Amino acid sequence: MVFAMSHFLTHALALHSLDAVDAGSDVFRAVWRSPPGTILLYAALIAHMVLALFKLYRRRSLRMPLWEVFQIGLGLAIPFWLAVHVVATRGLNEVYDVKDIYPLQFAWVWAEGAGRQTVMLLLVWIHGCIGLHFWLRIQPWYHNVWPLALVLAALLPGFALAGFTVGGREVQAIMAGDPTWLERATAAGNWPSKDEWDWVYRNERGFLWLFSGLIVVALGARLIRRRRERLAGKVQIRYLDGTTTSIEPGMTVLEGSRAAGIPHASVCGGRGRCSTCRIRVGAGAEHLPPPADDEAKVLKRIGTADYVRLACQIRPVADLEITPLLPAMAGPSASQTQVNPGAGAERQIAVLFADIRAFTRMAEGRLPFDVVFILNQYFKAMGSAIEGAGGRVDKFIGDGIMALFGIDTEPADACRQALVAAQAMSFELDNLNKEIQAELTEPLKVGIGLHVGPVIVGEMGHRQATSVTAIGDAVNVASRLEVATKEFGAQLLVSERLARLAKVSLDGFKKQDITIRGRQRPLGVYIIEDAKALPILGERETKPRRGTFRFARLFRSNDTHQIVR
Repeated sequence: MVFAMSHFLTHALALHSLDAVDAGSDVFRAVWRSPPGTILLYAALIAHMVLALFKLYRRRSLRMPLWEVFQIGLGLAIPFWLAVHVVATRGLNEVYDVKDIYPLQFAWVWAEGAGRQTVMLLLVWIHGCIGLHFWLRIQPWYHNVWPLALVLAALLPGFALAGFTVGGREVQAIMAGDPTWLERATAAGNWPSKDEWDWVYRNERGFLWLFSGLIVVALGARLIRRRRERLAGKVQIRYLDGTTTSIEPGMTVLEGSRAAGIPHASVCGGRGRCSTCRIRVGAGAEHLPPPADDEAKVLKRIGTADYVRLACQIRPVADLEITPLLPAMAGPSASQTQVNPGAGAERQIAVLFADIRAFTRMAEGRLPFDVVFILNQYFKAMGSAIEGAGGRVDKFIGDGIMALFGIDTEPADACRQALVAAQAMSFELDNLNKEIQAELTEPLKVGIGLHVGPVIVGEMGHRQATSVTAIGDAVNVASRLEVATKEFGAQLLVSERLARLAKVSLDGFKKQDITIRGRQRPLGVYIIEDAKALPILGERETKPRRGTFRFARLFRSNDTHQIVR
């Protein structure tokens, strides 16, 4: 791609003048015809072709996403368009000392091969851009730069083709005004004779026969391998929904899914980079070899359990039960997921429930538009406070909110974050009441319940209604505490366990053991009438705006942490 870019930029210099493109071509040749440049360029070319043919051989199924079909098709077409260009430039220069002067190339190519040159340029560039895009799109930073990259990817070949057009027409004009120019330029460039051009075409044909033969060998080797593997019997893959498919030994699970027409996520196209094809392996997993280094590296990055593997990397030799862990339409962002929610993981997290008091009475008699407006303002304020404290809004339930703390942090930090969020929500609620007081007959009030405990965190739901959530006793208790705030006339109820893990003293507040429906033992809770009265857990900006509750150096995660006001 670097070679192609420099080649296109040289073409684009013709937009300035023929002298500029000639000077640019001198620099281009000095770089790419030097010993290091030559080694680098042809090593890249040979490696690219060998790896492409090897991958073609390794494929057990030719079913693949459309973008990959397009990329491979362009890649296989490039040599058939490019061979004569390579032999006629580099080959003639090395063997016959022909000087490929740009104005002279314009004279011949523009007259006889403008269309071919244009197609060749576009084939190379589109093929390379597809590869770069689908390689980089799993990187977190790429989402922010891809619009600019797309613009540059369109501009560069555009400038190259424009330069080619301008240069070709300028040379044609020179030739029309000076009939002897072409003869002089041909002599100066030691332009090839008819025999030398025959040498070019013979070598082009030889290369294309060789390349075509290698493709046939790769496809033939696939057929031989497939026949041999069929004699070894079939391996059955069973999916969670009961679907089964039979694959030949040596196929990856991802190839088996594609061959059977079963949708399976794979952002990187089965290259073992993105992790979106991850599966949970069940019965038969004991027959799988341990992850190779590349697979192990990706699995470590996303923090999976032992029973999670990449479908594009495992080749079952015995019947296997699997469960895809991401939706078939998962996008690049899913590759950065640090946990494996689909498989389910037990974690100790803090749970927050919040609900607007007397919401039904507040909504009564209002237009639906007004109710939606107030709710959206409320959700925005509360969601910003929760996220600012490090939590995650799990869902909005009517006028209620469920939030999780600790999916990616330690339990002690999660508990402190939950207290920070409750305090921030109280401050933000006061701000909101002031901002929309004209819309309210009385200020909005909330009840908040906080508890911590072990839960199952996983991706749950069906189709589009799928999300990462938590289930377990701690979720139920936090919900019950939110409801109990009505009984105590308090804004916040905090379980004693959460306060203890957070290492925050709440001795100044009333403490009481209460009975929680569904639990045999009473639960110790702190009753806090106004969450703003909590110890100052973070530093609040002097002039807050919606969603900017700042927490500087919240807590240290050791036993000697210090509250910073």
